[in-house]
Amino acid sequence: MQIRTGDTFDPRVIALLDHHVTSARAQTAPGSAHALDLAGLRARDVAFWTGWDGEHLVATGALKTLSADHGEVKSMHTLQTARRRGFGGQMLRHIIAEAHARDLNRLSLETGSWVYFKPAHALYRAHGFVLCGPFEGYVEDPNSLFLTLDLTRG
Repeated sequence: MQIRTGDTFDPRVIALLDHHVTSARAQTAPGSAHALDLAGLRARDVAFWTGWDGEHLVATGALKTLSADHGEVKSMHTLQTARRRGFGGQMLRHIIAEAHARDLNRLSLETGSWVYFKPAHALYRAHGFVLCGPFEGYVEDPNSLFLTLDLTRG
């Protein structure tokens, strides 16, 4: 997979992001969905990437800077037909490497707690993320799972 800076004006990217947000919100309780929309992905504090298998868009991922030492993983999504081929892990490793390059000490994320999100939980835990409490404006929510990665270790 080739990872590129994401073009939020590319119709293919817009379609995949729309599918991601629609699917995630369908699997999340009302008021508990925190996916960024296109305007959110275009914000100055967000770096957004797309993953390509040849000319086929297969994944997205973003890094939101929360503070000088803390970042948040956002908009992680792999096309349904491209799953289980390592693309999600490759995108997550890219985001982690970018967080290191920006001298962040911690990388956190919020994801859904429902069964639909179990593959995502496994992916994040396989990359060293551990449970944490709500951060940066989030509140305790039984529909959310909060994870963090200490970037100062190893």
